[in-house]
Amino acid sequence: MNGSTSPSRPFRVVVSTVLGSSVEWYDFLIYGTAAALVFGPAFFPSASPVAGVLASFATFAVGFVARPIGGAVFGHIGDKVGRKRALTAALLLMAASTTLIGLLPTYAAVGPLAPVLLVVLRLVQGVAVGGQWGGSMLLATEHAPRHRRALYGSIPQLGVPVGLVAGSVVYLVLTRVIAADSFSVWGWRLPFLFSVVLFGVAYYIHHHVADSPELGADAERSARTEKSPVLQVIKERPGAIVLAGVAYAAVQAAFYIAVTGIVDYGTRVVGMSKNEMLGAVLISMVGFAGALMLGAFLSDLIDRRIVFAIGVAWTGAWAFALFPLVNGGGFRRVVLALFVAQLGGGFATGSLPGLAAAMFPARLRYSGASLVYQLGAIVGGGLAPFVMVALLDATGSSVFVSVYLASTSLVALVLIPFVRVAEEPAVPVADPDEATCATEINNA
Repeated sequence: MNGSTSPSRPFRVVVSTVLGSSVEWYDFLIYGTAAALVFGPAFFPSASPVAGVLASFATFAVGFVARPIGGAVFGHIGDKVGRKRALTAALLLMAASTTLIGLLPTYAAVGPLAPVLLVVLRLVQGVAVGGQWGGSMLLATEHAPRHRRALYGSIPQLGVPVGLVAGSVVYLVLTRVIAADSFSVWGWRLPFLFSVVLFGVAYYIHHHVADSPELGADAERSARTEKSPVLQVIKERPGAIVLAGVAYAAVQAAFYIAVTGIVDYGTRVVGMSKNEMLGAVLISMVGFAGALMLGAFLSDLIDRRIVFAIGVAWTGAWAFALFPLVNGGGFRRVVLALFVAQLGGGFATGSLPGLAAAMFPARLRYSGASLVYQLGAIVGGGLAPFVMVALLDATGSSVFVSVYLASTSLVALVLIPFVRVAEEPAVPVADPDEATCATEINNA
């Protein structure tokens, strides 16, 4: 094995995976903010304001289209070769593609080649993040005590709110210290160039984190008998992948409308400032992170599907309060709208690591879990901001966006009871690693 050959303590695994996940999601999500704020005029200057936003959000969605490809490619590597190698490769790919976006020439410099290059690099970003989630989540989950899998596996998922908060803070600071004209020319590039730190994170994980303790003989048998874990999991568990993936699409749709679509809507339609909208998104991530950890904790105690369903139902119901609050204007109303919206999504997301681990055997888990997550991402997250802008432009009413969000939640509530999971002990079992991890956390 490359890198560390001694077993990793759970604390080291959790810290390194959440750090890698945070920077990776920072890289992926700053694209959404840039799409809402600057990519329209920079890469699609000949379009009308609405068409420019639609075009920039379409390139945003391209990243989600590529995520299942990344899940399949890195799932194969993770199940056949090891979780750590797949995760390290995904981090390096994200660092390279994001840095290159920060160096791209705009339409004014190279014409139509600019948006083409932007789309290509966004595709590469999508492939990278499609592989990263499974690696981070499974390294933490499979190093955890069995009755704490959702809780441990949820910690790398804090990378989503941490990455988004980091990106929002960077944009808030830059828009305050750099003049608007300068920001639209070169200032927007800086957040992308900051992603070079991900190279260092990948190096640390490669050399200081051991691979999953669950692979062992199971992985060796898989390497001999199964040429493609991705094809095998699709053959063995097609219903589980489709049901769970489509159900998770509801959470993804609500999340990305709240963090990207609303930024465009608040600035372009309601008349809020960019800083106000970014600040509201930043504050809402506190609610998402807290709800995520609570959902993870509870899903280790009760049926994970129940926790997921509660979060989805919350998201669907709040959809009808989200836009009336934002339409009323005012920073406090927007903060309330986004904060409460993210509670439901965070609660549901917290149950996902434990749910994914219980759905698939270890030899197919990286591939299966990645396909579920990325299917939900492409069906829900990638298309949601585009659908939102298109509905608003076609109808002139935000009510139809609320109906769209509520409909996706209703579909999820119908599907999730049919997802089959392996039974796991509800009563804690003595586990020496848990005590070790607790001691390390207290001493950190």
